[in-house]
Amino acid sequence: MRVSTRPLSLTMRVLLFVAITIIGCFTFVASLINSSIEHHFLQQDSGELQVITQSVESVLSQPFQSQKQLENALSIAVVGHHGVYYQVNTLEGELVYQSSHNDFTELAMRAKSSQGFKKENIITWHTGSKAYRALVSELETSKQHYKIAVAIDMSFHLRFLTQFKQSLWVIMLGSAVLVLLVAWIAIHQGLNPLRGLTQKMLDIQTNKMDVRLDHNNVPVELENMVQSFNVMLDRLQSEFIRLSNFSSDIAHELRTPLTNIITQTQVGLSKSRAVVDYQELLFSNLEELERLTKMVNDMLWLAKTQNGLIKPKQQILQSHDEIASLFDYFDALAEEAGICFKTEGENLRFYCDQLHFRQLLSNLLSNAIRYTPKGASISVKSEIVSADTVCISVVNPGEKIPAEHLPYLFDRFYRPDKSRQKHSDGVGLGLAIVKALAEANDGAIKVYSDEHETCFSVCLKSAKLT
Repeated sequence: MRVSTRPLSLTMRVLLFVAITIIGCFTFVASLINSSIEHHFLQQDSGELQVITQSVESVLSQPFQSQKQLENALSIAVVGHHGVYYQVNTLEGELVYQSSHNDFTELAMRAKSSQGFKKENIITWHTGSKAYRALVSELETSKQHYKIAVAIDMSFHLRFLTQFKQSLWVIMLGSAVLVLLVAWIAIHQGLNPLRGLTQKMLDIQTNKMDVRLDHNNVPVELENMVQSFNVMLDRLQSEFIRLSNFSSDIAHELRTPLTNIITQTQVGLSKSRAVVDYQELLFSNLEELERLTKMVNDMLWLAKTQNGLIKPKQQILQSHDEIASLFDYFDALAEEAGICFKTEGENLRFYCDQLHFRQLLSNLLSNAIRYTPKGASISVKSEIVSADTVCISVVNPGEKIPAEHLPYLFDRFYRPDKSRQKHSDGVGLGLAIVKALAEANDGAIKVYSDEHETCFSVCLKSAKLT
């Protein structure tokens, strides 16, 4: 079973980032301070070791009459230094002098030594529970070859460093907690504009779709989000209005045939009639039912197209061939209406599903026949509009379609005005189907209308000759 995990809140994400940054910075600073103090103690001890080594070497370089005199001179060679120990051995390890009871013979014999003071030879020497910073040097005189071991007790340094580290970590932990608390308060206050936007968004209802957020009253970081939200609301409001209009239109379209069926049936059943009368009633009802069936089928087909359930089969078509086949189909209807057809432009090749193209062009031709005056002609033009696009246009003379209606002509059940509606025996879905068919084949539909003619153009992808 899959367990869904909720993403961290914005506050927690920022706090985690701040916490990691603070821990990293404080750790770096603490390490830097600790390293600086240790370096300071090393420099201090190095100077002291150098002074002591030089003092002892100075004593050993002097001539003495007896061993006792040498020991006395070495005992006073170092004065005023606390926690400092030194020991002199011969090169073979024989003890010459030691300043305390601590035995550094092992240190003198094992540690790296050289003539005079060398800072790089300073080491940390551990014996028992004690730790020393020590240096071993060699001195050769006319009488003897010595090894000098000098050591400084590091207990004070280590205690100081331990206490300092504890204090430092307590201070930094307290500082980190304080910084995180301040950061949380700052983040909480910084997110107030988002909470305000959330409340305003909750106020938007279907009956208040005209509410918009003011991008001038939000921080600059939220300005693009607010503008995008307003654009989304514009689209939703537009679609909501269209959906409301569509609901009203479909209710109107369905009401008329249903009212006709109910009225005719009620009249027919009001008294006994002849069989012929009942047959006429059934035929009339059948016509209305067929109209309703066509409307429902068209609506279902549009829904499938808009949801990508209909996959067109792309074919290479010849414009004149397809236009000629449709002219043959509409000849009888055009002759009855006293209209003639004309083909203009080149015979162009383009990509489209053949059944889809014939259906959309058929809808445009039937629409043109419906609104073309008797004795006029309908032209179908084929033209190249760009390197990879061709347009098939159906042009008919007739009344001008007002400009304010043009953007809505391809909406379902939309008719520009009552004067055009009264001539229509369709269900108001023809142009919507044309648009859906064109878009399903990666094309587009556009319309132009003036006082002389109306032109519907279908633009499709060109199929160039290879």
